[in-house]
Amino acid sequence: MILNLKPLSIVDVKEHVKDLDETKPIHNYIRKFGKMDKKKAQEIAEKIRTLNNNKISEANITKVIDFLPKTSEDVNKIFSEVSLNEQEANAILEITKEY
Repeated sequence: MILNLKPLSIVDVKEHVKDLDETKPIHNYIRKFGKMDKKKAQEIAEKIRTLNNNKISEANITKVIDFLPKTSEDVNKIFSEVSLNEQEANAILEITKEY
């Protein structure tokens, strides 16, 4: 039974699997792709939320944290189900370029 559906970034997954056997494939994946610390991930999420854009879902924020897009094309790949205009994409890029 599913009690809660919440998108998790790789940073969040680290917290949930830390007690698992280190030889599990998930640990290799996290080591390879989960370079950011939890505090920075939370900062990015909060800054994106302050944009107050209803097109941006929690799932999108999670993807931005995981991928840290560098171009507007990268942002548009993350936001494939909605269409962000250039100003909205640039606002996200301004946040991610700090990290």
